[in-house]
This record gives sequence, structure tokens and C-alpha cells, in this order.
Amino acid sequence: MSEIAKKPIKITETILRDAHQSLIATRMTTDQMMPIVDKMDKVGYHSVECWGGATFDASLRFLKEDPWERLRKFRAGFKNTKLQMLFRGQNILGYRPYADDVVEYFVQKSIANGIDIIRIFDCLNDLRNLETAVKASNKEQGHAQVALSYTLGDAYTMEYWTNIAKQIEDMGADSICIKDMAGLLLPYKATELVTALKETVKIPIQLHTHYTSGVASMTYMKAIEAGVDVIDTAMSPFALGTSQPATEVMVETFKGTPYDTGFDQALLAEIADYFRPIRDEALDSGLLNPKNLGVNIKTLLYQVPGGMLSNLTSQLAEQHAEDKFYDVLEEVPRVRQDLGEPPLVTPSSQIVGTQAVFNVIMGERYKMVTKETKAVLSGEYGATVKPFNAEVQKKCIGDKEPITCRPADLIPDELDTLRGEMAQWSEQEEDVLSYALFPQVATDFFKYREAQKTKVDPTVADSTNGAYPV
Repeated sequence: MSEIAKKPIKITETILRDAHQSLIATRMTTDQMMPIVDKMDKVGYHSVECWGGATFDASLRFLKEDPWERLRKFRAGFKNTKLQMLFRGQNILGYRPYADDVVEYFVQKSIANGIDIIRIFDCLNDLRNLETAVKASNKEQGHAQVALSYTLGDAYTMEYWTNIAKQIEDMGADSICIKDMAGLLLPYKATELVTALKETVKIPIQLHTHYTSGVASMTYMKAIEAGVDVIDTAMSPFALGTSQPATEVMVETFKGTPYDTGFDQALLAEIADYFRPIRDEALDSGLLNPKNLGVNIKTLLYQVPGGMLSNLTSQLAEQHAEDKFYDVLEEVPRVRQDLGEPPLVTPSSQIVGTQAVFNVIMGERYKMVTKETKAVLSGEYGATVKPFNAEVQKKCIGDKEPITCRPADLIPDELDTLRGEMAQWSEQEEDVLSYALFPQVATDFFKYREAQKTKVDPTVADSTNGAYPV
């Protein structure tokens, strides 16, 4: 094995996206973020993740903000720092596959409005669902980072990860991210995985994890010693729990070593001081649930992401079946196996979890089948790493012929149709993309925007009546 070159670790800061998405349901407003941008720009981050994921939906639906305007403000404020977003492959930022012309246009407009790095992932690790976004990013001179949705299971051998990494490099990606959304990557496994990937590909490797299971900081340390190039961290007021390890802690850990970031702790302290009252206000209002700040060891015991565990609990409560919790936890891996052992990340985690709840409550497996489970078994989400359980597939979709092609090949171009549908509301080219992703939510926002201009009472168009539901 070649000697690992020791070099300063690079850091992507997540406080403007994943940190507040993980802890306070993406409710931080643009006005709350902008005053601190100038100081954040002086830190020397590799990048600041500030857009994509759930920010788009939450901005329109709950905050009555234009996400594109937020991005433009960030771009104006961050003069020295690269801006990064999270992108769900062919699903963009929505929950269904879109036509290639919509994906291409969204990438084009994201980069035109200020994004430098696009982190692209697919919930099944089906690389066919990433190709269009990677090509579009390359065309626009953006940095295309492909994220591997990290998971555990028989199929996910070291050979699986190295093979898929090589394919990603060959696809034209500029870097690879190990996306450990559930906090399942243990410290010594990180050593093995990073070492194997660094020996397989030449492009940089980034590591993203969540503190949910309590091991994330140790995992980062071992990954950095194994040669990982970049890690994702969050400023301490919005770190730990279901978020990322704290930026200041990682900076201090490697101070005076070959991995030293060179960041100024006094500057980081000023930034932390700025966000602390926002965190405290969220705690006081109940928006930040203290449970989200602890360690949930069940994540490792059941290999179920923290967010999925809370979903299961609430679904069972609605059915007055809380006593079935452990039965459902045992059913989750069986359903996952039946569905081809996909990684558990949005939307596959919700699909597997909901089906497991139905299987237990109905007293018969697959007596009631969700339309999403049928869509997975019909190949509409793409190819899974293992074959489906043939008996389950037959019971759920009957004689329907599953598709084996790339799902988006069956979706005709959509942009012109979408433009026609929302023409009366269009004020900027980007509005058609907001509408494409969330037609009803975007239309409500457009009505609200119109009402603001004519000074009409905004509650007429604001279905939330000014309240921001959690």
C-alpha cells in the first residue's frame, strides 16, 4: 500500500443547509443567514453547502421565500467561497423522476445563479439516474460531485464500492462523496473504505455523515488519517445529534498536525455566537426537539436512519399500535431485502418503512401495498443492487411487466408543457423550475408574491396564515 500523503483537511460547512434541515426542519430564513455571510466568507472553507435538499420546498411552502433569490443573495455575499448544493439525481429536488430537459435546465440555472459544486446522488445508487445531471454540470463548467449512498448489507462489499467509484470517475465526475446519511459508517470501516477508494480512483474523496449514532467524529478522524480529502461539518450551535460533527471541534482536533486547517478559532467563535441565539429560540419554541440532539444507538442496532425511526414511531401512534414498534423494526430489513436491498435514504427509506408498518398492522405481509412499493417493484425508481423477491413482486404488481431501461427514458420532454401551465405567474425564467418541482406549493407562493406587490392582505394567499408548521 502506498504511503498516504498527509495534507491539511478541507471542510465543507453545512450550517446553511443540512445542519438546519436535520435539526429544525429547514426553517432558517434568508434574513437570519445573510448578516453572518461576510464572516463565514473569511474562514477559508472548501465550500459552504447552502442550497438544495429540502431548502427549496421549505422556502416556498413555509417561509414564503423565493429559493432562487436566496441563492443570488448568497452568491453576492460569498465572494471568496464556493457554494454547494445537494441534488437528487433524476428527481432533482423533488420526489419523482423528471424528464432530461428539466434536469438539464435546473442544473444550468443553478450554476448560472451561483452554485459551484453540485452533489448528485440516487437513492438506489443507480448510476443511470445520475448521468444527465453530471453531463449537464460538466457542460456548464460546474463541479459535479457524485455521492454514493452508503449502506450495509450482503451486496455492499468493498468490491461493490470500488467498482461503482471507478464507474463514477469514468462518467466524468469531478469528485466522489461517501454519503452516510444514517451514521452507519464506523471508524475502522472508514479506514478500509477510504483506503480502498483512494487506491481505485484519482479524483478527490469527500465524507459526509451524521452524528445520529454517536460515532461521526471518530469516523472522520480515521477517514482523514486514511487520506480523505474533505469532510462535512456544522458550526457548533447546529452540530451533533442528527446533524454533523462540530466544525470548531474538528479544527481544534487537527491543530498543529499535518492535517491542520489553518482556520481562525476566534473567527469561528464569532460565527458560533451569531447562530447560538437562533438555536436557543428554536429550542424555546419547540422547533428544535432536544431528542434530535442526543445519540440514538438504535440507528446502529437496526441500521435504520434516525429520521426513519421517528417516522415509524409517528405512523404507529396514528394507528394506536405503538406496541408493534419492535415488530416493525424486525420487518424493515425483510422488506428491504424483498425490494432488492436498497440504501435507506429519501425516498427509499420512507417506502420501506411505510410498507413494513402495513405488513405488521395488517397481520399479513403485502396484503396492503403502497403505490410507491409497487413503483419500486415495477422498476420505476431504477435498478436495485440485488434482484427483487419474485414472489413478493408477483403478489404486489401481478403480471405487469417491470421496466428495465433507465426510467427517465420513458418520460417525454416536459419544459414547454410546464411553461404553458404556469405562464400567468412567470416573472423570471427560474419560476418554471419551481413550478416543475412543486406545482401546487409554487402556485401558492406565486399568488402570495403577487399579493405582496398589490399590498393585498397576504393571509388571503398564505395557506399557513403566517404560521410555520414543524
